Amino acid sequence: MDLDHARALAVDAAEAAGKLLLDGTRQPIGVRPKGGSGDVVTDLDLASEKLLLERILTVYPSHTVIAEESGLLGVSGAEWTWLIDPLDGTNNVAIGLPAYVVGLALCRAGRPMLGVVHDPVSAQTWSAVRGRGALASPGARMAARHRPSSHGPLLAWTQGYAVTRDDTKVRELRHALELGSRRVLQLWAPLLSWAMLARGDIDGMVGYQAEAVDLPAGALIAQEAGIEIRALDGGPFEDNIEGTVEDRSFVAAHPEAMQALLSLVHR
Repeated sequence: MDLDHARALAVDAAEAAGKLLLDGTRQPIGVRPKGGSGDVVTDLDLASEKLLLERILTVYPSHTVIAEESGLLGVSGAEWTWLIDPLDGTNNVAIGLPAYVVGLALCRAGRPMLGVVHDPVSAQTWSAVRGRGALASPGARMAARHRPSSHGPLLAWTQGYAVTRDDTKVRELRHALELGSRRVLQLWAPLLSWAMLARGDIDGMVGYQAEAVDLPAGALIAQEAGIEIRALDGGPFEDNIEGTVEDRSFVAAHPEAMQALLSLVHR
């Protein structure tokens, strides 16, 4: 498997989908309910996903694909699996907020090996191949920064769609973060939060039962930029997509800031 070729394909596909989304947000958008939790899907989600599926399956017809809207496609049980998030930030787009990205990840036996995130609004793309570092378009190497503040860290939060409002652990965790941080951002676009963390715009990120489709690409880019990711209890973070929903809870920060963030989570 030529991961450099796969990265080039994924970057081109994500940027093409991003142009489709950017053009589409300048016109009236069709929005309808999705599931029973108040989530929505737009015509742009579907159009972007169609483009990405065509690009990937044309070149890699023997791969498995898991897409946000279409589910499982391609060859079931293949060694290589693509994860497609055609529009991370759908709820933002639905209310006219320009904060959304396109995300693609390629996993081998469940382990992320390639991640690509494209932001159509800023025209920036971030990508990573496992063990080779993270790149920001047009090819600059990314390196996470640690800039401690006396006012506390600036954090991002994400949680899965299935997490309920009456989840006691979530309330306690959010309360601890609000008390001990400068700000807690919930962008409704976790892949964008991962890119911000990898760039050093924010100091940390905490996730609770995050969605499987939009976690691997961002987490791999952040890790390859130098970010450390741990489980909520401080133990190792298992980044295999075949794990359980509980395995997708995490704390992420620069290694020099990790202990302070873990202390905040467990205060």
